[in-house]
Amino acid sequence: MIGEQTLPGDRHLRLVQGDLTEEEVDAIVNAANAHLAHGGGVAGAIVRRGGAEIQAESDAWVRKNGLVSHAQPALTGGGRLACRYVIHAVGPLWGEGDEDEKLKQAILGALALASEHHLTSLAMPALSTGIFGFPKARAARLIVESVVDFLSSHPQSSLREVRLVLYDHPSLDVFTAEFRRRWPESILQI
Repeated sequence: MIGEQTLPGDRHLRLVQGDLTEEEVDAIVNAANAHLAHGGGVAGAIVRRGGAEIQAESDAWVRKNGLVSHAQPALTGGGRLACRYVIHAVGPLWGEGDEDEKLKQAILGALALASEHHLTSLAMPALSTGIFGFPKARAARLIVESVVDFLSSHPQSSLREVRLVLYDHPSLDVFTAEFRRRWPESILQI
């Protein structure tokens, strides 16, 4: 763990360097596309590690419900992953318009879905900052702000811990800087 901030209600926002697919939490958030076609990036890694059943459940979800929106993520089982569930959130593609609002909707939608299912721990990547091209520093600010706002404004939520799990050093550096900007007194382990 790189850093931690305790939020109202004894909830924890943690900054972690690691592999999202190895997180032992109730659910992880997948950086998905609207079709839930998990071919590359974080989505591809989740299916490779978790098994084809994740893609099969995703296909069934789309057949039943249609495309996934920014505000309404999908939920599948975790297959062979350490987590029980995968929440498939669709972040915005940089340049499509209204990206900040769409990223907030994706984060808030994932947190709300976790709460609906009475989950206590959730791990998420830097949504939309990979192949979707969202600027990392801007995303870090919006993601951290959205998590803090959700946990502060939903005291009844079952969520006790949210982990921001970053694999690469450039993303980790940007999120560490956001933690320092927001909580200058925080002790971060670099």
